[in-house]
Amino acid sequence: MGQSHSQAKPKPDRHATPQPRGDDQHPNQREATGRRPPAAPAMDTFFLSHGSPTLSIDEAIPARSFFQSWLPAAVAGPERPRSILIVSAHWETATPAVNVIRGANDTIHDFYGFPKSMYQLKYPAPGAPDLAKRTKELLEQGGFGPVKEDRSRGLDHGAWVPLMLMYPDADIPVCQLSVQTDRDATYHFNLGKALAPLREEGVLVLGSGSATHNLRKMGPSSSPPPQWASDFNTWLKDSLLGGRYDDVNGYEEKAPNAKTAHPRPEHLYPLHVALGAAGDESKAELIHNSWTNASLSYASYRFTTKN
Repeated sequence: MGQSHSQAKPKPDRHATPQPRGDDQHPNQREATGRRPPAAPAMDTFFLSHGSPTLSIDEAIPARSFFQSWLPAAVAGPERPRSILIVSAHWETATPAVNVIRGANDTIHDFYGFPKSMYQLKYPAPGAPDLAKRTKELLEQGGFGPVKEDRSRGLDHGAWVPLMLMYPDADIPVCQLSVQTDRDATYHFNLGKALAPLREEGVLVLGSGSATHNLRKMGPSSSPPPQWASDFNTWLKDSLLGGRYDDVNGYEEKAPNAKTAHPRPEHLYPLHVALGAAGDESKAELIHNSWTNASLSYASYRFTTKN
């Protein structure tokens, strides 16, 4: 909702998916990437449905309590992440881009027509410039370059709205990574695979989008989800929990009502990145499911890695 995206120049073949290489280990030990001792377990990855920006202020949204329980319930595990890499649906670029911020991230209010109090909210989490460099390195080694370094962009609402509820102290360094809507889901899945080493380095990889996202078909929150939204949401859950990741990557052909649930793909691609980053033979778990605006699903998933 309230998208912010860069103008793509020449359109690449969205189905031409580079494959990650196996030489993506980095020789140095950089603190800001959160590298852990070898014995530490790899972190899980997550897809979060961030829904409406009003999640930031509206206590009536059911998903709000889920996000607020993140730390108390140790959803991401007992260990504090050293840094966070978040892939937001609201940053679209022709090729991958990371924000390289020294100091605090700015808070981008990339939405319109909402209560004034929302434009006063700030989430000044520190930037993670070394994580940005490491992310760029892994992606370029995996064939996903060139990766642009954006030294001015802060966090859009797809990043800071859920994070302000999950990590309210804003004290964990955050780097944001863009999506490429001219490419397909398999491309984003393989892009995530290139980032898998970050899990061993204390980095929490989050994809932030929405399980369903058709703003033209929203209705009152008191209404039950329409059939098209419910069917897509159920298909996505069953496919993920059943390990049918090829189907998830081919959702445009495989899923019921795919084009209705996602007229544009940017809100689902963060899921593919998080899924790919979990590594081979990962296991999916539905960790939250609720609705607002009749058709807006907040279904969120954990991808447990195979250590």
